[in-house]
Amino acid sequence: MCRVLEASPSGFYDWLRRPESQRAAEDRALIEKIQAVHNESRRTYGSPRVHASLKAAGYRIGRKRVARLMRENDLRAKAKRKVTTDSRHDHPVAPNRLDRQFTVAAPNTVWLADISYIWTREGWLYLAVVLDLFSRQVVGWAMDERMPQELTLAALDMALQRRRPLPGRMHHSDRGSQYAAGADQKRLAEHGIVCSMSRKGNCWEPVRVSEANMRRWRAFSIP
Repeated sequence: MCRVLEASPSGFYDWLRRPESQRAAEDRALIEKIQAVHNESRRTYGSPRVHASLKAAGYRIGRKRVARLMRENDLRAKAKRKVTTDSRHDHPVAPNRLDRQFTVAAPNTVWLADISYIWTREGWLYLAVVLDLFSRQVVGWAMDERMPQELTLAALDMALQRRRPLPGRMHHSDRGSQYAAGADQKRLAEHGIVCSMSRKGNCWEPVRVSEANMRRWRAFSIP
């Protein structure tokens, strides 16, 4: 290890024997207090509210220090559930032609489309995915900080470009405004793809972007 890091063995062992600094000891004590406040909030407090709680309890500590200690110890506020489906719109809604028939005989027969959100180094990003029901492989996707109409359209365009399905194939989604809007519907019609939408308030339709599918999406290289 010393050879790879270009450090002397004697310097490494000196570092091991070096006593803990006062700053490190203070950080170790502070993280216990931060952890307690974070747990009491049911993990809903971020660094600003944790800092305010510690300050109210009489601790003299900077806000940046609290943020650093929380970041180093992987303590973050529990994210509020994001809403990805807005079915309160005036766009026409397609019938449920798929009707929970999740077994198909060939690829590119039925595509499932959905929007989810994932945590990244850039923060929370929305992910639009088009999934092939036969193989459960992701055939199109797009990411954005928001959920504009262009997000689902970009995922659909990727799928169309890569797979080039024959007319008469099916595209199934929820009743969200992005899928019901004119741009998506126009693109499906241009390629002769039949639109299907799930019943209102049914969380099982379409097959949602589950954690297992998310892991599959991260590992899968789109052909």
